Amino acid sequence: MTLTRDSMLRSMPLRLAGGLVLLFSVVSLLGLLASYVYTQASFEQTMRADLTQDMAGFRAAPSAAALATLVQAEARSTNPERVVLSYFAPNGLHYGNAVVARDADGYRILSDLPGQPEITGRYLALTASLRGGQLTVARSRAQIDALRGVFQNILGLSLLPTILIALSGGLILARRGARHVAVISGTLDQLTSGNLGARVGDASGWSDDLARIGAKVDQMARSQEDTVANLRQVSSDIAHDLKTPIQRVAVHLDELSQSKDLPDGERALVDKALAELDGIVSVFHSLLQLAQIESGSPRARFAPVDLTALCQTLCDVYEPSAAENGQTLTCALPDDPVRTVVGDRNLLGQVLANLIENALRHTPMGSSITVALSQSATHVDLSVTDSGPGIPPEERELVLRRLYRLDRSRTTPGNGLGLSLVASIAQVHDAELTLSDAGPGLRVTLRFPG
Repeated sequence: MTLTRDSMLRSMPLRLAGGLVLLFSVVSLLGLLASYVYTQASFEQTMRADLTQDMAGFRAAPSAAALATLVQAEARSTNPERVVLSYFAPNGLHYGNAVVARDADGYRILSDLPGQPEITGRYLALTASLRGGQLTVARSRAQIDALRGVFQNILGLSLLPTILIALSGGLILARRGARHVAVISGTLDQLTSGNLGARVGDASGWSDDLARIGAKVDQMARSQEDTVANLRQVSSDIAHDLKTPIQRVAVHLDELSQSKDLPDGERALVDKALAELDGIVSVFHSLLQLAQIESGSPRARFAPVDLTALCQTLCDVYEPSAAENGQTLTCALPDDPVRTVVGDRNLLGQVLANLIENALRHTPMGSSITVALSQSATHVDLSVTDSGPGIPPEERELVLRRLYRLDRSRTTPGNGLGLSLVASIAQVHDAELTLSDAGPGLRVTLRFPG
């Protein structure tokens, strides 16, 4: 199992980390937003209270002249960018540090500051009619507006690092969990492909849930391996025990067929019985061979095998039979030398012989059969392709089972063990066996590693 970016993003630890980060972010944002609104409201309330207090101080002036003097005194020590004081006396004169004017675009604050006739910004103002004139006191909202930047800094300095740390932790946990899942997945793939000895193994340091799953997979694999081993042993024992008495029956029938006093009718029946016994012996022989191959014992005889020479030899052997049946057998070998594969030459020869015989047996006259070799940097392919009726896709896995035969093949010779024997030999050689559509016909390919 390969750890891809998509699989990592879909992994449960990263999703949980993302969900927790999202929940934490929403709660934090709501908390910061509530704090911002409350603080802003508190600042505005304080500012309004200050404006009310300022206005109360000016109300204490006993006359318009006294008010103008007080405003002018305060204006000299007050920056209009912070506090604006503007008083229009009853005589039309203006006192203060800025003038609040209104035009078509709204209110503007005009000051007597050098080079800055107009003051920009937001102000909170309070206006009242005092002593026959109009007094305006305005305080800058700069502190309130600065709150937004403060809270944005708080958000950036607290929330974003937390999100990054949480996602990084989730990614680390996801990679770790994905490696453990990959071990379990790889074990299941091996078990599915027939390697019943595959195990998850030591799961120390794993999370409890994955460790329990791994233990259950190993328990299932051991049980399956024991069951299959028992079934194979039973079938091997039956085949071995029945082979000898069947051969004895065959000997007795052969002696009977040699009798000179045997009528022709009975002799024909004896010959048919001998033919049936030969088929039974062939089945038992194939079952015993399957048991031997599946036990892994042929690996002790493995050596480099030249598939080019093997293909050429088998094609030469079966070409006369193909010609006699009106079929064409072609050996398509590359010009460049093909790398050798490690295996048992006799078993690989039997694989090729079974595939050629199947093609000859199940394709009509005029069909073409091709034995081909090809190679790449990572593998060597051996294929047998015919132009016959092929095998339906839904039955390609079934024909690899023991004694399984297609309905249309039941009238042709065979015992249904040929392809299952090919599959077992391919497995013991670590070769990938595939059955595919040749359009028309069937292509059987063995892909050897290396």
